[in-house]
Amino acid sequence: MLSASPSPRASVWEWTQTALLVANLGWTTLYMGGYRPVAQIVTLLLTVAVVLTHFAARVWGEERVWRPLHPAGWWLLPFLLYAAANVVWVAPAKWLGWLDWLNWAQMVAVFWVVLNGIQNPSTRRFLCFMLMALGIAGVVLGCYQRFVQPEWVMVGERAPQFIGRASGSFSIPNSLAAWLLLLIPAAGALALRRRAGEMARVWWAWVAVVLLCGLILTLSRGAWLALAVSLVAWPLSLRRWRWQRRLTIAVAIVVVVGLGSVWVYRALPQVRERIDIALRDSGETTRPIMWRAAWELFREKPALGTGAASYNILFERHRPERFPDTTLWAHNEYLNTLADYGVVGFVLFFGAAGAIAVRCIVRRRGDDARRAGWVDSSTFTVGLAVGLLAFSLQMLVDFHLKIPALALAFATVAALAVGNRWPLERTAPAQETVPLRRPWLGRVGFALGAVVSGALVVGIFLPLLRAETERVTARRAIDRLGEQDFDLARYREVVPAARERLLWATRLYPRDGQAWADLAYVTSLMPLLEPARKAQLGKEAERAADRAIACSPAHAEFWIRRGTARDLQGRWTDARSDFVRATGLAPNNAMVWGYYADHLSRVPSAHEAAEAAVAFCLRLDPGNTLGLALRQRLAIKSGPR
Repeated sequence: MLSASPSPRASVWEWTQTALLVANLGWTTLYMGGYRPVAQIVTLLLTVAVVLTHFAARVWGEERVWRPLHPAGWWLLPFLLYAAANVVWVAPAKWLGWLDWLNWAQMVAVFWVVLNGIQNPSTRRFLCFMLMALGIAGVVLGCYQRFVQPEWVMVGERAPQFIGRASGSFSIPNSLAAWLLLLIPAAGALALRRRAGEMARVWWAWVAVVLLCGLILTLSRGAWLALAVSLVAWPLSLRRWRWQRRLTIAVAIVVVVGLGSVWVYRALPQVRERIDIALRDSGETTRPIMWRAAWELFREKPALGTGAASYNILFERHRPERFPDTTLWAHNEYLNTLADYGVVGFVLFFGAAGAIAVRCIVRRRGDDARRAGWVDSSTFTVGLAVGLLAFSLQMLVDFHLKIPALALAFATVAALAVGNRWPLERTAPAQETVPLRRPWLGRVGFALGAVVSGALVVGIFLPLLRAETERVTARRAIDRLGEQDFDLARYREVVPAARERLLWATRLYPRDGQAWADLAYVTSLMPLLEPARKAQLGKEAERAADRAIACSPAHAEFWIRRGTARDLQGRWTDARSDFVRATGLAPNNAMVWGYYADHLSRVPSAHEAAEAAVAFCLRLDPGNTLGLALRQRLAIKSGPR
């Protein structure tokens, strides 16, 4: 792919890169998409191993030559530099910004390695087979969920709203659908490849049907529509065909998709229900709310954005009444990027990605016979491109690049497609591949890159991910307590252990504001176990909340934690200022108003204000448990009127 005459056998270095990448893809895919911090630690280490192996191969490789690097890899690096600067100077929650940057960096790194380092047909075939195998594994697990044990999930607990839909090894069905979108068109293209043997075509047809069945079981309407649009767009974009042929094939695809949709609609009640809901609601009800919020945040700071990973904090500014959902992302990757990174970041990433796509589209390829089998064929490349288009269209309604497994798979498929369509030997003169006459220079560069990567990993990312692992574990344990009836023995078992985990998390990464806020929350629960130390524990909780606010003053929850800590000390007036600040940051958040009402209820003279705050809390969310309990408590205190 990168040289005019690739070696017939892949080197040990190249196989090592491929094996590490496959291990990374397998790990992230089978561990809930690699989203949890504990999974991201392994993902990070594997990605670093892939990158270091790649650059080591260029310095100490068997061929002892310095090969040119594909220009497409360089086009995405300015975004990483800009995003890092955005985290440092713009992001309101820097620990979240670094986590977001890490995901972008790993995606670009995998794209770079596949494009430049995995070039032998044998390694690319192995990589493609493993991608397909992971897709089939996801379908098998999805069938187990759908037909055997609906509540089963690979790790943790299955969300109730997804029962009845296949999600495979992912936490949500739409993520499995996105993974399958990358593979279905490629498998279908290989099944239709003219130069393939009958057995090969039957095999790939079977793979395509299995993956398509899995896509149907996800009940992901956005994925279905994205695939249909992409399949119709494929013949219309083929310039070498006359327009009559393009139009005929496009119409045929529309007819086949339409007939298939009608059959699936009538045969599967779950599909019928999903489509009926979409028709009844005229499409979407909750996503437009999140999209409008992202657009408003973009309008606030259109050039540089509101900061990396700022959406899930600043959404509270634009939360409408009676919208109780917790939102981490905008359910639209493009709007989310605009809101977080502004026009500059959007152009640097999606503009560069679009420029690479256009460069591939306008290039003319030579005779397909000179390529090394199906993995390099134009047919397979077109299938990859259609899958990438479908994936990109589904990002209009989802957040696929925030899920590590999907980001890495997208980068891998994109690199395979770009490498096939835009091979470097057509742009680089043969004399650019020269013997490595100064090996020490390459080794110094490798050592420098290793030192910088090691500093980032050891200094920022590993401590942050370890801290988040401890924090998430502790917070989940505490949240489960709130879902059960009060049991003092259970509190004695869970609360101190959670507090120790959070103390350790704050030591691992002192700039994690959420870890400090959760520590303040758990410390404020300790007086239930040690009433005599209420005031002292309140001071400790306040100190933790102060650290959280110092990390991110824009987070309403952090002010609530400090207000609660001050209430434990009897400092009602000081606490009130914190709760007022929280309601200013999140004016339509029912939980914030519930905490504020609880604070007001502590002083008899403020009971009327407390009742008003409770009423507003329940207007925002009629089912809010804190507001309902507080309304009952205030009614008992007030007595008959």
